[in-house]
Amino acid sequence: MSARSKARKRALDMLYVAEVRELPIADALATETVRHLDQPERASSWDYARQIVTGVDDDRSAIDKVIVEHAQGWSIARMPVLDRCILRMGVWELRYNPEVPDAVAIAEAVELAQSLSTDDSASFVNGVLGAVAGGRAPSAKAATAPSDDDAAPSGRTVAGDQESR
Repeated sequence: MSARSKARKRALDMLYVAEVRELPIADALATETVRHLDQPERASSWDYARQIVTGVDDDRSAIDKVIVEHAQGWSIARMPVLDRCILRMGVWELRYNPEVPDAVAIAEAVELAQSLSTDDSASFVNGVLGAVAGGRAPSAKAATAPSDDDAAPSGRTVAGDQESR
């Protein structure tokens, strides 16, 4: 796993903990900073993880607006917490970090959703981030508004290259 992939996972952990425990991002960062200092072997993932978390925190309102615009029928509050955090990271990379190719940002977010979230989360994350990268919402045919019984939304598929591991 590349240092950036590890950093994304580390950032996701911080965002998730802050959200679930209803803590300010600054508290989650402070806790992880202490861990970073105690575990120098994890240093390669620290800077980018901190950059992601700080960026998501700084631009959260704008990021959430982008997510809602492209999530067709899903409010931020209705999304599973983990999916919401993955989407925030993905949108931050797509919109605020020009160093990361769109296909890589999407593929990395989808991989996190596949390995950590619900069965439908990967396709949902893929669809929303694909729409964000394309600058448009998915068509009504590709993504329909979910019913209240749905555990997680689904979206269109966007193929992309993955970062080397």
